[in-house]
Amino acid sequence: MSITLGIVVAGLCFLAIFLSGIRLSRSGKPYGTLILTIHKLLSLAALVLLLIAIYQKKQAVALSAVELIGGVVTGLFFIGCIISGGLLSTGKPMPTAILRLHQMTSPLSMLSTAVTLYLLLGRW
Repeated sequence: MSITLGIVVAGLCFLAIFLSGIRLSRSGKPYGTLILTIHKLLSLAALVLLLIAIYQKKQAVALSAVELIGGVVTGLFFIGCIISGGLLSTGKPMPTAILRLHQMTSPLSMLSTAVTLYLLLGRW
């Protein structure tokens, strides 16, 4: 898969993640199994596409420090999203801080991914 195609697919994944997340938040608990599964799988797909893009770039040329830091920061935001989202989807009452963490890390991971992909395309 070319990096450009990967970026387009990742962008579409993020749009679908965002829309399914809004749908989930509006539907309330218990979350619908289908929409929750789609949301989780799209999130995983976006993370995998980002990792593939980083790997492809690394194979072509050495990553700069900024690209490497961008990848690490994005990965940390994704981990925060995955953990907080997983806790929220358990059906058990969670502290409001978990919801706020998910609400904060979600847009930060999207922004961080966009910046990281932009950086990766810079010297391609």
